[in-house]
Amino acid sequence: MIERAQFHLLVSLALACVLAILLSSCGTTTVSRSLPPYEPPIARANLQTVHTTAYTDTEADHLEYTNHNALGGVLHAASAPMRRVEDSPRALPVKVALHERSEYRMASYSAGPQPFSLDGDAAPATRPTHRVERARKVVVKTRHGRKVVVKKVQPLVIGSAAADWSRWPAGTTFRVLSTGQIYRVDDYGWALAGRNTIDLYMATRGDMDRWGAREEPIEILRWGDAEESLRLLEPHEDYRHIKRMVLELKGREQEAAQLH
Repeated sequence: MIERAQFHLLVSLALACVLAILLSSCGTTTVSRSLPPYEPPIARANLQTVHTTAYTDTEADHLEYTNHNALGGVLHAASAPMRRVEDSPRALPVKVALHERSEYRMASYSAGPQPFSLDGDAAPATRPTHRVERARKVVVKTRHGRKVVVKKVQPLVIGSAAADWSRWPAGTTFRVLSTGQIYRVDDYGWALAGRNTIDLYMATRGDMDRWGAREEPIEILRWGDAEESLRLLEPHEDYRHIKRMVLELKGREQEAAQLH
């Protein structure tokens, strides 16, 4: 009995050592993980051409956060692409909330809801000045023995987008001109810090793969609040990708670029 107890004790100690080594190596990997190469910010404008990618919540690096965005809300896929897109240059006046030199912003995932609503009332000057066409669903119904095609207007769903909040502050709403889809920046990620890339949320891996990576012209419908983005990010700047965004939001671009 004594020998068996000693054997179980040794096995337990060995497993504990292995677990400690694994945890240590995981921690080292996280600490030593490098930030993506820094890109100088693109010019701030209501009409931009940006590099876009796509993601979904079933990817390995997103499973920890399920289907929630960085603000604690739920990720949404945008309404289906529209057949006819109004490519109008009419956009909104831009108000720089922090300073004239800082044109861009970004963060990291955080646990739990954030006290920041993207649905608050906007000043009249920040509301879109053009009509947004909504997706239509074709339904075939039988009336008086005849088949009739009925087109129903579906509610417009604003999709979630992840970006560097120092470049596109949280709440920035934009339209992809090639599809007519509307997205709102409510998420961010490590690989986007210091990059001129916007990641569009897709409902499935298939949609994500079909989108791939592409240069897309976008129209900014409403700029997010840079000061509010900074307030949300500062408590989490122990993470280097958030620190990089915070530095840019404070106008310290050179320090942001040197952060690795």
